Parts: sequence; structure tokens; C-alpha cells
Amino acid sequence: MADNSTYHYISSFFLVGIPGLQDFHCWIGIPVCLLFVLALLGNSIIIVTIKLEPSLHQPMYFFLCMLAMTDMGLVFSVAPRMLGIFWLEDHGIDFNMCLVQMYFIHTFCIMESALLVAMAFDRYVAICIPLRYTTILTTTMVIKMGLGSMTRATLMVLPCPLLIKRLPYYTKNVINHTYCEHMSVVKLASANTLINRAYGISVALSVMILDLGLIATSYIKILQAVFQLSSQNARSKALGTCAAHVCTILAFYTPALFSFLTHRIGKKVPPSVHIIFASLYLLIPPTVNPLVYGVKTKQIRDRVMGITSILLDKCPVKVAFYHYYYDFKIYVKFPETQNPTY
Repeated sequence: MADNSTYHYISSFFLVGIPGLQDFHCWIGIPVCLLFVLALLGNSIIIVTIKLEPSLHQPMYFFLCMLAMTDMGLVFSVAPRMLGIFWLEDHGIDFNMCLVQMYFIHTFCIMESALLVAMAFDRYVAICIPLRYTTILTTTMVIKMGLGSMTRATLMVLPCPLLIKRLPYYTKNVINHTYCEHMSVVKLASANTLINRAYGISVALSVMILDLGLIATSYIKILQAVFQLSSQNARSKALGTCAAHVCTILAFYTPALFSFLTHRIGKKVPPSVHIIFASLYLLIPPTVNPLVYGVKTKQIRDRVMGITSILLDKCPVKVAFYHYYYDFKIYVKFPETQNPTY
């Protein structure tokens, strides 16, 4: 271990961004900004739509609303920092702020995973035991499941920054990443990091194995129930209600598994590829989820179209356009008696 009289504790880190692609950071920031804006806009529309439409005040949509809020928290935790690196060359980040960012990113990721489990359970009850749906998934139960997902994530991630805080950082302060990720920070410590590595791997594996196992169990039960239906139309309708959720699961877990595996066993994967996937893992799901549910869920699609139509009808630009267009038609028809207002 380094001698305290020789070295000083590091007070900040340097976030490289995407190693090897620094010359293209300005261009890479454009899709990142686009994903950020789309994620905020799409999830805001989902939340407002569910809030304004009484017919959507059901467990399935309450879970979707929680997922949208989690997605917004996730993109707010990572996208502004990325844009600061790509566009403003702002690579420095305070040690404590790095730990705060790391904590929120991992917390929101675990919360999202738990909510996907809750939504799988919702589909299982709706398809396999529909007569008990309203008695099992009451508003109180939905709230408890939402609070449970938040509590689990908070408690599981809390030891990570505390364990990092006890480590000395003397010589290395360069993080080859676009954000403060747990293992990237741990690798810079000037001490034995076995406890940190073991805990990080334990949390990641327990979340993935438990949550994916519960989701897989739910869908096995769902498929068994669906294929027992005699009507092809009924089977298609039942599976159609799960389509959006399945797309969300694939969008979330596929890049997550790739990032997890390449970080630990993918030694031959170029760092730039790993960092790109690790960044997309946090940006793609929050952007895709509202689009998937907006397209696949008729109730949300119809309500969004209705709200959009009302807003457009009241839009001053549209009202002014119709006003001038109407005056122009009158002027063309009766040029000697009408005077257009434009």
C-alpha cells in the first residue's frame, strides 16, 4: 500500500468518455442528446396520459407509470454527464459526486428490473387467474410492490459507495467510461478490492438470476394457460397483451447481460465497444419503453392521440392558420366585398 506521506488522496476523477473515439465525441453527443430528449418526452407523455385518463387507473398502467418515472430518473442520472463530456469537454468529476452518480444509476437499474418482474406478475394474474385479478392486485398491493422495488434497490446498492469510500485512491484517477460505474471506480483503488468485487458481482448475479427467473416462471405459466385456450383468436389476444412487456424485457436485459459479461470475461472485446454498449444499456430502454407501450397498447395509443388532437386544436399557430386560410377563401370567392385580415 502506498505511504500517506508520499501520496495524496485523489479528490476527483477524470472521465475519458469513449476510449479511442475522443475525436468523434462531438458527433456521438448528437444521438445521446436525441435519446435523452425522446426519453424525457415519451415518459412524460406516458405519465400524464395515465394520470388524466381514469380508464387507465389499473394495476398494469400504475406499474407502467412507475417504470416511466424510473426511466426518467435513470436518464437524468447519466445523460447530462455524457453530454458534458462529449460537447463541453467537461471530464472532471468530484469524488463524492462520482459516488452519488454511481449510486443512483445502479439503484434505478435494479428498480427497473424489479418493476419488470412486477409487470410479469401482473400479466400472469390477468391471464392465468383473471377472476381473482381485482382481489389480488389491489391498489394497496401495487403500492407495496412499488415501494418494495425501491427499498430493495436502495438497500442493495447502498454498501457499494460505502465500501468504495473506505478505499485509498492515490495514483490512478482516470475512468475509461462515460459515467461512474462501480467496477470502473473499484479498479482504480490502491488497495485490495476483493470485498468490493465480490459484493458487486453478488448483487449483479442475484438481481439477474432472481428477476429473470421470476419473469421466466411467469411466462412459462402464461404460455401453458394460453395454449390451453381453444380459440386461436383468444390465444392471439392473450399473447398480444404481453408483447409490449416482452419487448421491454429484451431492450433492458440484452445490453445489460452483454455489458456485465464483457466487463468480467470479455477481455478481447475492444474497450470502445464495451463502453458504447454500457452507455446504450442506460439510454435505449428509457427511450424505447414509451414507444413500445404507445404502439402496442391500444388504450394508451388512443388516449395519446386524443390529447394530441385537443392540444393541436387549441394551438395558437393552428388557430391562426385556419383564420387566415378562411379569410383567403372568402377573399378569392368575393374579392369585391371582402378584405382579408392578413
